[in-house]
Amino acid sequence: MAGRRIRGAAAGAVMLGMTVAACSAPGGGAENRSSAESVVIGVASEPDTLSPLLGYGKDGNSKLFDGLLARNADMELVPALASALPEVSDDGLTYTYSLRPGVEFSDGEPLSAADVVFTYRTVLDEKTNSTARSELDAVEEVRAEGDAKVVFRLAYPYAPFAGRTVLPIVPEHIAGRQDPNTGSFNTEPVGTGPYVLSSWRKGEKLTFKANPDYWGGAPEVKTLTMAVVQDDDVRATRLRSGDLDGAILPPNLVATFKDDDTRKTYRATSYDNRTVTLPTAGKVTGDRAIRQALDMAVDRAAMVDKILDGAGRPAYGPVPVDDPWFAPDLERAHDLGRARAVLDDAGWKTGAEGIRNRDGRRAAFTLLYPSGDKVRQDHALAYASDAKKVGIDVTVESATWEVIEPRMKDDAVLAGFGSTGDPDFGLYTMLHSTLAGDGFNNMGRYDNPAVDRALDTGRRTQEPAARKAAYDTVQRELVKNPGYTFLTHIDHLYVLADRWDGLTTQTEPHEHGFASGPWWNVEDWKAKE
Repeated sequence: MAGRRIRGAAAGAVMLGMTVAACSAPGGGAENRSSAESVVIGVASEPDTLSPLLGYGKDGNSKLFDGLLARNADMELVPALASALPEVSDDGLTYTYSLRPGVEFSDGEPLSAADVVFTYRTVLDEKTNSTARSELDAVEEVRAEGDAKVVFRLAYPYAPFAGRTVLPIVPEHIAGRQDPNTGSFNTEPVGTGPYVLSSWRKGEKLTFKANPDYWGGAPEVKTLTMAVVQDDDVRATRLRSGDLDGAILPPNLVATFKDDDTRKTYRATSYDNRTVTLPTAGKVTGDRAIRQALDMAVDRAAMVDKILDGAGRPAYGPVPVDDPWFAPDLERAHDLGRARAVLDDAGWKTGAEGIRNRDGRRAAFTLLYPSGDKVRQDHALAYASDAKKVGIDVTVESATWEVIEPRMKDDAVLAGFGSTGDPDFGLYTMLHSTLAGDGFNNMGRYDNPAVDRALDTGRRTQEPAARKAAYDTVQRELVKNPGYTFLTHIDHLYVLADRWDGLTTQTEPHEHGFASGPWWNVEDWKAKE
């Protein structure tokens, strides 16, 4: 039962669809925690919308909706609203799904193929402000064959297409009567998932009630509350006081619970990397020698040890070192001497206070990080310290995302990226030049024709060896011309009251806490005897 009710990982670019929210109590504390039937989780942020038509749950990580497929604990695709994995034509252009019989939306209306067709066509409509549209670029046509079969026709063979069909399905009889961009469905969703939205107090909490008629069986946890608490220290304090049953926390605060035998710590490996964007428009950050020197100067191992307390891995690119897609022999040593030589050869001469200059321009730039994020702050400060050792002056500055977003073209940002499921899911949006400046996609406006060609090859061929070679090329080109300085891949850490059985973690994307975490399968939890 657990396997078919999985919420997969998130995609793409990181910060999309998330808002910074204020801290406040979830309310109703004692009654919410009176039994194992209620769970209150502390998370750092909340979605902008709960509509899959605008991108919510597009990677399968929703309690309100289901996709045709889902992902299990091992990140394998399994049937959800579909009764089986798709039938795929020999040319890789046609995917046929048969629907699971007897599934109903939470309002009692039956699921049909028309709902699936409506969902995908609306997302693909350019008038819909969906963050998922570029990820369905391969879809040429989607049509229903009767009430229980859906056929996708692709414009080109797209090897990981099945992984895109974790997209949640919405009811046409409700969402089809509204403007997808502004309709009430964005905050009053109806789905087929194990939970229904009970209330949403923006910036404070979202409360979900178990769907008693869920096709996968009624959940034992009857109430799930996601308390929006931006500050890490406040989440830890409220968890310690019993006001929260669980929370996502940074390593230093997780360590404070190590002797608490009433709570358990869970660690999830992830694709989530902490990375410095290096805008091509910058007179300093756009210089290849500066980029290469920073890549050589940064001490990734020290960041893992001192900032993450060992809960992570050095990042030598967007793909984690222990992933099958990681390019062989790509690890690079921390090498200050080589970094200085690269700058010397490029004409960056050491000047006043040890800061380099060339043609009257100082090797200096600003690095922004989001306010209140201690892990990113520590990464930014360590990065600036390493940069100064080779004569590059990095000024670290905190700001809200509202301030950061219009400055991303010109200023470096301590960002987070990472998508699970397939390399195409995260690398294309991060690196392809056609997406430069498209919101949080390709934030630094990276433009490398060799990378574009390799990304297109990886997206359009089904041959495994050709795909592996393409993504090897992408990773190696990022060493030659690093439009980003990749620092660490972080493990996600969670602390929860030890009151349930069935808790596990998945390999997680950048976006985590709200949807990912040990509660990815909360509908399968059982109270401990």
